[in-house]
Amino acid sequence: MRAFFKRHLGVHIWLLGVLALFALYWAGVSSPAAANAVCAVTQRLKDGYAGLWYLFPFSVVEWFYAAFILGSLAWLAILLRRLLVRREGRGHAAYGGLLGLACLFLTAYGFYCVMWGVNYYADGFQVKSGVYARPVAVEELERVTARFVRGLEETADQVARDGDGLFAVDREDIFEASPEIYENLSREFPFLARRDRVPKKMFFSRLFSAMNFTGFYSPYTGESSLNVDSPACLQPANIAHELAHQRGIASEQECNFLAIAAATSSEDPVYQYSGYLMGYIHLSNALYRADPARWERTCGDLPETVRADLRYHSAYWDQFEGLTAKVSKAVYDSALKSYGQADGIQSYGTVVDLLTAYY
Repeated sequence: MRAFFKRHLGVHIWLLGVLALFALYWAGVSSPAAANAVCAVTQRLKDGYAGLWYLFPFSVVEWFYAAFILGSLAWLAILLRRLLVRREGRGHAAYGGLLGLACLFLTAYGFYCVMWGVNYYADGFQVKSGVYARPVAVEELERVTARFVRGLEETADQVARDGDGLFAVDREDIFEASPEIYENLSREFPFLARRDRVPKKMFFSRLFSAMNFTGFYSPYTGESSLNVDSPACLQPANIAHELAHQRGIASEQECNFLAIAAATSSEDPVYQYSGYLMGYIHLSNALYRADPARWERTCGDLPETVRADLRYHSAYWDQFEGLTAKVSKAVYDSALKSYGQADGIQSYGTVVDLLTAYY
């Protein structure tokens, strides 16, 4: 037995390291205080090494993922070749190879759990700000929806549009303006203050559209990467959403709320319009379900340019309602639930309660 463990010493040491990683995660999620302590350290680490990866003009983490997948396949191919060629020691080769591959995947998952999963158990925006989602009366919902309709009416003509009346602001301009978007909201909530960098554009944007992703924050590199194939009218709000994740906020519904609040309170009319549009989508859908007559009274006279953007947005995402999108949603729903987000993907609806409480 001693000879066996000595022969596979390297992979056994690796396994112990993996167990230590998960032990740190389990300790971190044992209480809110522990989660806050772990997140305070990991946030500094992520901000630190993000400075390195932001030196590259492309989304580094996309290529990390590609290299990880290709490396795993190569590992399996080499292991299979060894098993087929070797006449002796096949058992040892299989054991070492498979355990090593398992450690590789567990290391990646464990790192994600420690560097990001713990954030789901730490104090989020609601606890830090004192602004809590609460039950919404339909009259309140109608008033806040009307406010967002007025915001759209005021900003719809302040953004560049093409010959068909569609949102046509250059994406480069949208990205370049992003580092200042949280300035005003951070004055109201100082814990949101930080130095933002211009997010990355995804190379595989079309693929992420097929999976129904508009962007993601990666704890592996500290980067925020954005889908630049999806409709540009919500690109500013989507950027603000990912910048909320950069602030250590894990909850998707809180980040949606922060995206809307930051964009609408910014000095940039392009971000204001996009924030009002994202908020309107959430609020108007909720109002329609609650009271169609109130919805008609409040939302029936939207500017035609806004309607054009909404139609284009819906048509774009309708083309991806296939198996890939369903599988992606199911996986992401399960991932949210595994980190204590009991409502899974349905928790996005909470943004309506937050918007109504705040506005």
